[in-house]
Amino acid sequence: MKVLVVGSGAREHALAWKIAGNRRLTRLYCLPGNPGMAELGELLPGDPEDIEGVATMAARLGLDLTVVGPEGPLVKGIADVFARRGLRLFGPTAAAAQLEGSKSFTRELLARLGVPGPAHKVFDDAAEAREYVAGHARPVAVKVDGLAAGKGVLIAREVDEAQAAVQSCMSQQMYGPAGSRVVIEDLLSGEEVSALALVDGRRALQLPSAQDYKRALDGDRGPNTGGMGACSPAPAYTAELAAEVQTTVFAPVVRAMYEEFDAFRGVLYAGLMLTADGPMLLEFNVRFGDPEAQVILPRLEGDLLDLMEAVLEGRLDRVNLAVRPGACVSVVLAAPGYPGEYPRHLPITGVNRASALPGVIVFHGGTARDPAGGLVTAGGRVLAVTARGDTLAAAAELAYEAAAHISFPGMQFRRDIARGTPGEGG
Repeated sequence: MKVLVVGSGAREHALAWKIAGNRRLTRLYCLPGNPGMAELGELLPGDPEDIEGVATMAARLGLDLTVVGPEGPLVKGIADVFARRGLRLFGPTAAAAQLEGSKSFTRELLARLGVPGPAHKVFDDAAEAREYVAGHARPVAVKVDGLAAGKGVLIAREVDEAQAAVQSCMSQQMYGPAGSRVVIEDLLSGEEVSALALVDGRRALQLPSAQDYKRALDGDRGPNTGGMGACSPAPAYTAELAAEVQTTVFAPVVRAMYEEFDAFRGVLYAGLMLTADGPMLLEFNVRFGDPEAQVILPRLEGDLLDLMEAVLEGRLDRVNLAVRPGACVSVVLAAPGYPGEYPRHLPITGVNRASALPGVIVFHGGTARDPAGGLVTAGGRVLAVTARGDTLAAAAELAYEAAAHISFPGMQFRRDIARGTPGEGG
């Protein structure tokens, strides 16, 4: 099989790494990829958001399958473009991708289906949103309606914080046009869990659970980020809770997608809060999470391409999902200043030493090569140092041991991944 992985972050590196082990793979391409992915396949020039251009490249290369990592191309309709050209792509159509592309669409659907979630209101007018939070007695999460690279959620415990959040999103357009509409939700308390499922149109097959650490600083402090690390499994996500989420979240949504939008095929990611009243849905994503992919994929046994083909062919009921026992932890090494402005082209050392440790995989997120061939930073989340172990504690210890070998100026990372509990919020 000839396969293309679209994207350039640590999630895409993890996908390429897992796909590279498939027994039927004959050629792996990555567009545009990164230095880590270059060790697995051929890098192709291009912009993932240029969905027509990606489809033209896929046709020219005679690809058997294209796997899309980031949400942008999916929301723009890359699956529809590929389908019109008779090309195979793993990921949902634009209609189904609204589950991530529009929070207001999702909240309306979930309310209609009775899927448990926080109380919410949708606003297109900033003055009305400010008036609402001024009279609202509870802490809230202010969420931009559209895509914001995982950072368009502002937590507000006080009225003045909520007012400032509305101002930032709607009036100042901190997240661009995505903030023209906001969803304001009551803030939930509990433990946050990422539950991802493969969906073949009619069925949802849950993957190993994960926990994402979104805040920039230890102890769940600081601004939201795209994710500073993750662990799998999520300790609090029991088999009983997984069964409840299957019944109350995945089953009704997959059925609605089939009846109303001619099915969802791909990965459906449910961001959950485990509250005293049971699991509540915070958000949907329509692709593998980042950094969740970095801890889920190393725990899967067998071929990922086989699972993806089962999704596309509607036969997940005949799949045996084998999961490696033990645990996996990933620690994100970020550039100084992230999630705000950050410098680039900082020299990175020690990646090979870290990768040489048994049980360690270093996924590249924001890296590049300088003219002399040296590895340098090229993004906010630079590397995801990932380790497997018999327990979460053992995996975390190994991940931090590996991270200690890596250095670049101003490198920052959380020291409590898999050692603390992320929660409270949106």
